[in-house]
Amino acid sequence: MSEPNGGTFDVVILGGGSGGYAAALRAAQLDLSVAMIEKGKVGGTCLHNGCIPTKALLHAAEIADQTRESEQFGVKAELVGIDMPGVNAYKDGVISRLYKGLQGLIKGAKITLVEGEGRLVSADTVEVAGTRYTGRNIILATGSYARTLPGLEIDGERVITSDHALTLDRVPTSAIVLGGGVIGVEFASVWKSFGVDVTIIEALPRLVAAEDEESSKALERAFRKRGIGFKTGKRFEKVEHTEKGVRVTIEGGETVEAEVLLVAVGRGPNTANLGYEQQGVKLDRGFVLTDERLRTGVPNVYAVGDIVPGLQLAHRGFQQGIFVAEEIAGRNPAVIDENGIPRVTYSDPELASVGLTEARAKEQYGADKVKTYNYNLGGNGKSQILKTAGFVKLVRVDDGPVVGVHMVGARVGELVGEAQLIFNWEAYPAEVAQLIHAHPTQSEALGEAHLALAGKPLHAHA
Repeated sequence: MSEPNGGTFDVVILGGGSGGYAAALRAAQLDLSVAMIEKGKVGGTCLHNGCIPTKALLHAAEIADQTRESEQFGVKAELVGIDMPGVNAYKDGVISRLYKGLQGLIKGAKITLVEGEGRLVSADTVEVAGTRYTGRNIILATGSYARTLPGLEIDGERVITSDHALTLDRVPTSAIVLGGGVIGVEFASVWKSFGVDVTIIEALPRLVAAEDEESSKALERAFRKRGIGFKTGKRFEKVEHTEKGVRVTIEGGETVEAEVLLVAVGRGPNTANLGYEQQGVKLDRGFVLTDERLRTGVPNVYAVGDIVPGLQLAHRGFQQGIFVAEEIAGRNPAVIDENGIPRVTYSDPELASVGLTEARAKEQYGADKVKTYNYNLGGNGKSQILKTAGFVKLVRVDDGPVVGVHMVGARVGELVGEAQLIFNWEAYPAEVAQLIHAHPTQSEALGEAHLALAGKPLHAHA
């Protein structure tokens, strides 16, 4: 029996999240015919239950803190409480506007959007509910899911993932966050601002362990000051339900009790039962292995986004999607430097970085060759106005270009755009020192750090 034919396209994309839809839009711009298959909503995790909703919550949290602490700025205000349905309505409004805009872009680009669950049934064909879509090129972009640990049962009420946490209709009185990576510290930060008693449990020796050690230490200091509890270097052992919530046992027999347990132990790749391995696509612990040009080893089959080993970031997915579309169109784009991808943790304080940590640079180039410089935000006028503490740290090798930029403080996520230009354009401190930064802005902190590293500090010591 022959299968119904959905048509033949230049590109068939399995998944409509950040990587998938970026590839679709760029391929359509390059006059390629495109079919994109998505079982949920276009925009994927990032738009619907990841980056966008969490940042909306973090902004609401910032307003709660500003209201609570307004008197230090001479403004008398009172925080009456957190109206969670109101917060959710604001968050959902943001998502809805962006979703409508994205749907319009896809429609305008004449991309064939197929709603349903797709499966790779041959090296050039994806099947959706019995209909087959053939692609001269296939892009796998099936994204990720919130992982859990063996023996840890998610019930969606007391033991929850970030997906559940984003739709809570109440503010819990207390919470345990299992995992001190980006997702864990962002939720801990939100909940503390909302008045929740929070404890983070992390098996690694420090919070946000992928970041530079000094950034981790600064975040830990700030969290202690804010009253956010954390236990690092402690493995999770078990969770039990109590009358009022949960009791978590950690290594050494210590127990912590709270109303809810948020499991934030990272995200796993969505690749199971999609036919990848049967068609010769190589997987490692569920991740799709690719070369630097994002080819899977199966001719004309590419992979992008969270299913490719590396940083699970929406903007990495966007860039990979654009890259593969241009590759298919014969544009021969430059290979993406994974170290050049900016990273931001949107807690209070924010962490932002690009390039190598001090430890990685020493590993790569030798400890005697690595120089660092820390510029404290205490010397930055705008940071004082905002009453934020933190620093800009630069890492360079010998008298060469800057190979790492690490920042901590309120709003430093907005500075990472310039930081990634400095890293990706292999700028020397003296070159950045020539650039003029508007006063008073936090961007001056980047300028000051480079002035100091170039041997001519203005508002700092060399």
